[in-house]
Amino acid sequence: MDIESLREYCLSKPHTRETLPFGPDTLVFKVKGKIFLITGLDSEQLSFNVKCDPELAVELREQHSCVLPGYHMNK
Repeated sequence: MDIESLREYCLSKPHTRETLPFGPDTLVFKVKGKIFLITGLDSEQLSFNVKCDPELAVELREQHSCVLPGYHMNK
């Protein structure tokens, strides 16, 4: 996946807005003012934090080795 595919997917969700509240290198997607995804724009390797239910996050980490815990995203 590349950044444009990620943007297209996120923006296809109802009520989604993209912002740059932390500066020009950090893209944030929100629904009704709440962040659900953060990604850096300053790296060649695409990575992103996705906010989700803590129990789902544990399941996803158990099923997929590429899923890592996100900083402050388990609320």
